[in-house]
Amino acid sequence: MSDDKDVVIKEYTAPAGGWGSMKGMSKILPKEGISPDVLDALRRQNKPEGVMCVSCAWGKPAKPHIAEFCENGAKATAWELTSHRVTPEFFQKHSVSELAEWPDYDLEQAGRLTHPMKYDAATDKYVAVGWQEAFDAIGAKLKTCDPTKVVLYASGRASLETSFMYSLMARMWGQQNLPDSSNMCHETTSVGMKSAIGSPVATIQLEDYDKCDAIFVFGQNVGTNAPRMLHTLQECRERGVEIVTFNPLRERGWERFASPQSPVQMTVGAPTKISSQYHQVCAGGDISAMLGICKYVIEADDRAQTEGGERILDHHFIAQHTVRFDDFATFCRNARWEEIVDESGLSRNAIEGAARVYMKAERVIAVYGMGITQHRYGIDSLYMILNMLFLRGNIGREGAGPGPVRGHSNVQGQRTVGITEKTELAPVERLKELFEFEPPTEKGWDTVESCREIIAGTAQGFVQLGGNFLRATPEHAAMKEGWAKLPIAVHIATKLNKSHLYPGEESYILPCLGRMEQDMQTGGRQAVSMEDSFSHIYGSVGKATPAAETLLSEPAIIAGIAKALLPDNPNVPWDEWVGDYGLVRTAIENVYPDKFANFNERLFVPGGFWKGNPASHREWQTDSGKAEFNVPRALNASGFAEKEGRFRLVTLRSNDQFNTTIYGYDDRFRGIKGTRMVVMMNRADIAHLGIADGDTVALESDAEDGIERVVEGLRVVEYNIPEGCLGGYYPELNYLIPLEHHALESHVPAGKSVPVRVRI
Repeated sequence: MSDDKDVVIKEYTAPAGGWGSMKGMSKILPKEGISPDVLDALRRQNKPEGVMCVSCAWGKPAKPHIAEFCENGAKATAWELTSHRVTPEFFQKHSVSELAEWPDYDLEQAGRLTHPMKYDAATDKYVAVGWQEAFDAIGAKLKTCDPTKVVLYASGRASLETSFMYSLMARMWGQQNLPDSSNMCHETTSVGMKSAIGSPVATIQLEDYDKCDAIFVFGQNVGTNAPRMLHTLQECRERGVEIVTFNPLRERGWERFASPQSPVQMTVGAPTKISSQYHQVCAGGDISAMLGICKYVIEADDRAQTEGGERILDHHFIAQHTVRFDDFATFCRNARWEEIVDESGLSRNAIEGAARVYMKAERVIAVYGMGITQHRYGIDSLYMILNMLFLRGNIGREGAGPGPVRGHSNVQGQRTVGITEKTELAPVERLKELFEFEPPTEKGWDTVESCREIIAGTAQGFVQLGGNFLRATPEHAAMKEGWAKLPIAVHIATKLNKSHLYPGEESYILPCLGRMEQDMQTGGRQAVSMEDSFSHIYGSVGKATPAAETLLSEPAIIAGIAKALLPDNPNVPWDEWVGDYGLVRTAIENVYPDKFANFNERLFVPGGFWKGNPASHREWQTDSGKAEFNVPRALNASGFAEKEGRFRLVTLRSNDQFNTTIYGYDDRFRGIKGTRMVVMMNRADIAHLGIADGDTVALESDAEDGIERVVEGLRVVEYNIPEGCLGGYYPELNYLIPLEHHALESHVPAGKSVPVRVRI
């Protein structure tokens, strides 16, 4: 249900940030219960020797602002340090069947989990269980399973220490079914950048924004997904940096921003205009938009060569550092503007205007998000970003390069320390040498493969280190049925969510400390670490009073399960690691000496320490030994053809949301208040269908696979979105995404261009 009595749809005219941001924070803080712990956590947030935000993975500057947190970071902190509690008495009042009908917001708003719980099928309720009893029972049940048929999922919030222990436990058990949040969002980056430049992560660092003179943006909503980035963008604009944005929807953060930390802008000053150009590309049309830019630049260089003018391309870089340029250049020259315009949804003049900015700029950063990665041909979109950068040598030097913006605060770091299903990404020989066991070499299951096995009934168990896997995945109806048939499900969590409420034969909820909370072990107060989008590692120390004395830390819970599941190994001192996380960091350093040298000594370096990136120095660890141009396989990334009555659905976050966590029902920037059950439509499409703004419709899948998927009760909202495209919120609209509608190579669910029809 909504937390507001009335639904209000009204255009929001204020900038991102400003008083709207202050109002958003003032609304949630009292709701969760303002306490000295919340205020102290915000004061220390994202600062050296402070506590790292559990929200996005934007970098933490060495010299932070007085308040180094954003509206969404404040919401996440209040959400974690809420005064509300979910005790065993709560579960005695509510059956699991009843709770399964609660909205996502109401479930998490109930508060912090306080005791380990076990599902009792006879009463359809969770009942309290002792920690050791839970560990012993979980270990005993898992021992009856085939390890290679059990999923060990990890949310991107878990620390490096916890993630390392978790991945080690999995491999010592003989499996590496280790999907994580990256499988849902940025795995396309990991696969595509690794292939094209030899590095799966951004080549830039935060300080490169001080040196660029143009920023090209593709498919990323800064105002909702990484609001602290707006301060960086504001500084760029104030020194004359051109920001060229490509995004289907007009998102307020890319339009204008008023800094809440600027007394002038909060009183009489005008907000900063962020984008110097804003192009509303159709969903999946980024490939063609970039193709048009590349075509224009290459042909301008051809003319310069013919006329004896100054060359446009960086021919030295192309010759020395790349392969397959001629193939790509020929493809661009032969591309027809009619097709480029049709597939991108942009005019030729608009694309050429963007190209002229690119040609003029000396140092260009390319920013992108899941509007690039979550498409059938997502890797082709990513390759086009890299192709564009290669043309003028905008990679491997200061102020230039690809800058993917990650969501979860440590989703990139988890991959760094072993959360991966791919043997080639895991240091199996080092693990074998240091811990004296035989690591598995058979590839594990990623998210899509895990879902297939759950739906088929062949998965024998699921352990969930944070997150809300069931709610986040596609094919929701079939997933619910398969999920409830799992022989065992184990959930390590801070709050209740939908994944906990379809219990199988055995189900456990194991409540853990939050990152903001004080973590006292035998070795004293503990710190944890995480990695940001720029490959910088930070230490984090929680100081808030734990929600309950009965909570254990994530490392303690992993160790408890591991000791009950695995034979003793003197090289893996689980209890000692729990007593002192510094010992875990020493183990990480021993396994990854090139990335984590002097880990403990550098834990609290202001601004974090950089783990390094060969591509940043133009060292290309690719098959060819060079950066690789790639010709796209399609001109639109959606992977399906246009058809009468078919729309491309873009699933979105609201301003009151972080992934599947719903903080409220107010999507301020889009002017939608009191509901999440909406479909945003272009005015012309509304008229063509013979409906009106405010009408109620349903969306149905148009995937042509014979499976009916329908979401009803959606209010039509007239919105500034390209014709043929629709917008709506996830996870509510995940019902419409077929499991097999995913990025081809990376298996990321293609939630940014879903084939649907409007049912009136």
